[in-house]
Amino acid sequence: MSATVALILALAVGTYAFRLVGPVLHGRVELSARVRELLSAGALVLLVALLATGALTEGGGFAGWTRPGGVLVGGVLAWRRAPFVVVVLGAATATALLRAALPGSA
Repeated sequence: MSATVALILALAVGTYAFRLVGPVLHGRVELSARVRELLSAGALVLLVALLATGALTEGGGFAGWTRPGGVLVGGVLAWRRAPFVVVVLGAATATALLRAALPGSA
């Protein structure tokens, strides 16, 4: 067995075990309110970091102003609890309009 196959199998077993832990330990492990608060904050920070990297960078550099503008419009629509289709179409429309209005943005 090659090292690549062994690594893939190890990652598959680890992923399955990680997913199995939630249902198996549900109700058996009690987390304090502080730990739940920290886990919630950590998830939010991770989500914002992924959003920022995807919205602001492209190819290791700044993506320009059109993409963050579209993400901002989508974020506002999601915050206002618009349907998902409206959020996606609003973000795409805002990005397209910004690209048409700003010279040199692609």
